[in-house]
Amino acid sequence: MSAATRRPSGVFPLVAVLAGALAAVVLGFLTFGAQATVAPDHVPVAVSAPAPLQGLARQVAAHGGTQLDWRVADPAEARNLLADKEVYGVLELRPGPAATVVLSGAVNPAGTQVAQQVLAGAAQALPGEPRLEMLHPVSAAGRIVPLAASALAWLGCLVAGAVLVRLNSGRRVSVLARLAQVLGSGVLVTGVLVGFAALWDSTLPLTWDVLGFLFLTVTAFAALQAGLLRLLGLGALAILAPLYLVAPAVAGQVPELLNPAYRALLWSWTPFRFSTEGLRSLVQGVPGAPDVTTGVWVLIGLLVVGLVLTLWPRRSKPELPSPQPAERPVEVAAG
Repeated sequence: MSAATRRPSGVFPLVAVLAGALAAVVLGFLTFGAQATVAPDHVPVAVSAPAPLQGLARQVAAHGGTQLDWRVADPAEARNLLADKEVYGVLELRPGPAATVVLSGAVNPAGTQVAQQVLAGAAQALPGEPRLEMLHPVSAAGRIVPLAASALAWLGCLVAGAVLVRLNSGRRVSVLARLAQVLGSGVLVTGVLVGFAALWDSTLPLTWDVLGFLFLTVTAFAALQAGLLRLLGLGALAILAPLYLVAPAVAGQVPELLNPAYRALLWSWTPFRFSTEGLRSLVQGVPGAPDVTTGVWVLIGLLVVGLVLTLWPRRSKPELPSPQPAERPVEVAAG
């Protein structure tokens, strides 16, 4: 190699340092940045009261500024709002000495925690000691399983897809092998998630609805990742791996606690929030919750897109005719 084409000895260390700094910047924004900027902004809560106490309910709703988004409703309507996760908690005013703070285990724990603090504080200004009522009581494992299942499903499928590509390095992975990897991941990773759920809390209701939703989640993730790995090869890991870190940092929060930039750029589209919130409702026995229906449709969409990218046949390149050896001239001897 000539000296003109020889790279300076300091190029590779410089590239490595710049790559590491860029990775730290991206991951800092995606993970710790979302957590460091958490602040309540129009958190939806409700105050309910019968007709004689509606005036008091409106007085309560007048406090909180931009941090809270109060809704005044009658008791039945307020509980329906909580069941649909349109509010994170309800302060019930009743004739008598004390108010009741109503929460739900089917709501994201971050939203429940904020609602409990806010509503308990509002109730302190009223006569009597406030009561706490929890709809769909949830254990510690029940709070963790929905988010953990989504994150582990993504990671397990990602490793399976990357290993398949690596084992076939230098060769094209067949359509049958990719399909086997997607379906195999759907079955085995779902089994792992069910095993963890049963190990962490044997009382969790692992019904057919829960199992079907888990299988759909895992298969959709596996198909989408397989499609991107087919298009980009192992380079797709630069996109798929950081998304795993988004799960606890972004999908684990309610949007009203996230900075508006994270809410619009990450939370609004991340697939983890659809799988996490849908599974949370199913585990807590609320199969008719709107986020279950939304989650099913989003995951079906991911599955279809992933299967199209994974299984769509590629055009075979036409083979160029091999060059024919030139005919050697026949030498004629002079007579």
